[in-house]
Amino acid sequence: MTDVAHELGALRLIVDSPLSSKVALFNQTAQSHRESQLSNPFSDAQASRGMARLQISKEEYGKPKAGSLTEYRGKKANIQVYQEMLELCQVIDVDGKPVSKKNPDIKMIYFGELFNIYTHINDKLVGLLLRARKHDLIQFEGECLFQRRDDHVPVYLTKPIAQIRDILVGKQTEIRRSLSPNPQPTNMLP
Repeated sequence: MTDVAHELGALRLIVDSPLSSKVALFNQTAQSHRESQLSNPFSDAQASRGMARLQISKEEYGKPKAGSLTEYRGKKANIQVYQEMLELCQVIDVDGKPVSKKNPDIKMIYFGELFNIYTHINDKLVGLLLRARKHDLIQFEGECLFQRRDDHVPVYLTKPIAQIRDILVGKQTEIRRSLSPNPQPTNMLP
């Protein structure tokens, strides 16, 4: 066997060895990572290539890409929150007392009583109260209500339950119409 043939045989053993295939796989993965970092706006690799930083408008900032799974999950969560707000208002309507005889549709319930009733339904009562107040569906004094300390604080419906139902069901319908029929993972979107 000649020296050249012997060297070629040794070279073939090195190329076909399990270690060389692992090294080749590692190098391929490293190259793929380098390429992905070029499009990453937070990577230093982008600046070294002279690429401009990602420009995001105020309207887009903090919002998921349209048609993404993230947007889809967020909208589904909003639908659920509106449903829970509706259930809260219905509990106040059923278990509350009319504020006046001339307007029996506006109801009031004390927070302590509402807490005792509603904690069997949902453990997020205070958060739902704050959210419902933000949407002007209920009213109560103070920033936040606490069990025992604020048991005597009245919680009022600001509108009749039929009107509240129309508002919340309308918002749920609006979100359902805007849901993407085929949401995609964010990395699959353009």
